Amino acid sequence: MRQSNKIWGVALLLIAVVIGFASCTSSQKKKQKTEAVQIEKTKVETEVREFVYPLPTSYEIVEMLNKIEATYIFDLTNNPANADKYFTEKSKALNLGVYGGDLSYASTYNQKQETVNFIDASRKLLEGLDLQGAVQEDLPEQIEANEDNKEALVELITNSFYDTYDFLHRNNRAPVSALVMAGAWVEGVYIATHISEETFNSKEMIEIVLKQKEPLVKLMEILAQYKSDEGVAQTIEDLSSIAAIYAGIESTAITQEQMIQIADESLKIRKKFVAAE
Repeated sequence: MRQSNKIWGVALLLIAVVIGFASCTSSQKKKQKTEAVQIEKTKVETEVREFVYPLPTSYEIVEMLNKIEATYIFDLTNNPANADKYFTEKSKALNLGVYGGDLSYASTYNQKQETVNFIDASRKLLEGLDLQGAVQEDLPEQIEANEDNKEALVELITNSFYDTYDFLHRNNRAPVSALVMAGAWVEGVYIATHISEETFNSKEMIEIVLKQKEPLVKLMEILAQYKSDEGVAQTIEDLSSIAAIYAGIESTAITQEQMIQIADESLKIRKKFVAAE
């Protein structure tokens, strides 16, 4: 599972990058580097705890899926062969995020061949985007050793953010990371709302969908910072419909109609993301 965890490590880092941008972008221009890093780390850790955790661990997700008796659906994911059909930076970035969600889904169900296929697809896109340098060599082992230890994962994500942030900004790749996160967010909501009809009757699964409101708000804020990039501008437009639905949802409750709307919109957006470009 080391290869699987390496790609999952990328997904965690990208989450950290998206969370960290809002904390770091404005302060970097105004403060000396040493002082800024101290303040940024506190902000990043706070927001990691708020937006990344408490998300369920892999064990908790498996428990939820078992509870609603959701079986693995092979054609629910993006075909790994499609990785060869993405030629633009935008499509590669969005689908690196999509495959990250698919890889997590396959790994949760212990689908070994599917996991390998998604690893290969993700590797192609990583290489196509020249993002290998953003991944720490020993991060997969650290994640594997602490995958159900939220405190340890918070520390890993917070600390790993700095290297990834530095790499992306030194190479002028900040918009790419936001696009990857957009793909991952859409795929996660899409899978959650299409994995089983029982999702709409599961309090835990409904809560997961509801909790995506704040991460989406954060994501839209980050994307807005790079709207001068054509691919980012298009992605903001694509996400505007589902963002409008979430804007009308209370922070503590969601109706069945709203759940259906989110399921429908996530499907439409996802189809656009995974189409060859």
